[in-house]
Amino acid sequence: MIFISKYLVPKGYTGLTIFPFVFLKSIRFKTDYVLINHEKIHLKQQLEMLLIPFYLVYGLEFLFRLIQYKNWNVAYRNISFEREAYTNELDLDYLKQRPFWGFLKYLRVNDF
Repeated sequence: MIFISKYLVPKGYTGLTIFPFVFLKSIRFKTDYVLINHEKIHLKQQLEMLLIPFYLVYGLEFLFRLIQYKNWNVAYRNISFEREAYTNELDLDYLKQRPFWGFLKYLRVNDF
């Protein structure tokens, strides 16, 4: 379910996924299939991690990456969940063949 909310989506971002909802900053993003695919990847991640553990791991990994990189945007882009979503957002069929817990292969240390 997609909602438009310029207030819920943080400044500098176009979308936010909180299972089972996708919030977009503007109605024009509803037809951005790459962005929608990115957010659908997050929905799958959240569902397979049973929601609360997803948010805990996401937050802890973000803090670890922030300490590691000392830069908010670089830390955010290097969270394994984000790496998986950004790497595969152009592949609109990715979710059809995505392995269970596919984000695990994106835990490596290399910068995104």
